[in-house]
Amino acid sequence: MQPGFWEFSRDLIPHLARGAVVTVELTFGSFAIGLVLGLIAALCRIARSLPLRAAANLYVTVIRGTPALVQIMALWGALPEFGITLPEFTVGVLALGINSGAYIAEIIRAAIQSIDRGQMEAARSLGMSYAQAMRRIILPQTYRRTLPPLVNELVALTKDTSLVGAVALHELFRNGREVYARTFRAAETWLWVSVFYLAMTVVLSAIAARLERSLEVKE
Repeated sequence: MQPGFWEFSRDLIPHLARGAVVTVELTFGSFAIGLVLGLIAALCRIARSLPLRAAANLYVTVIRGTPALVQIMALWGALPEFGITLPEFTVGVLALGINSGAYIAEIIRAAIQSIDRGQMEAARSLGMSYAQAMRRIILPQTYRRTLPPLVNELVALTKDTSLVGAVALHELFRNGREVYARTFRAAETWLWVSVFYLAMTVVLSAIAARLERSLEVKE
């Protein structure tokens, strides 16, 4: 006799919770990498140097134009060919970080270019270098403008972590898939997997909304 819903859920939830912890670690680790890569790529895309613009444009175009799963599998399969063996978690963080960086680059670039060009000209006329003007005048103004789209990217990234299960990492989705393969209890398994994902995205959105309100108060 199969266990009832609550009895089955009691055994399932701790297993999914362990996967959810890995999912959270994946999300924030890859988002941190994506922020760094995205900022660098955004600045390169608006730089005067043609090689920098070309390299950044190529990165953004290739990453945004190919599926994240293909990028994960390519990185996972290619690294050993160069004698580099990394844990599945590290491969997942790197692949998702590289993927996220391309989207974050466009978010930051759009925010920078939405700021009146006269501010850069005024800063330069006061003797600031381009880098100083960007760091002291332009970039501080992009924070509030980038917050909503960055939160959207973070939420999307949370859901994209399910793709890393393809390289045998035991995150939330893979743990759910293993339970289903063992029990064939589809309704309960995927219901609780969905609840975990929904809880994470709701919490992220709530934190972002609070940050946005605090920025509005400061302004």
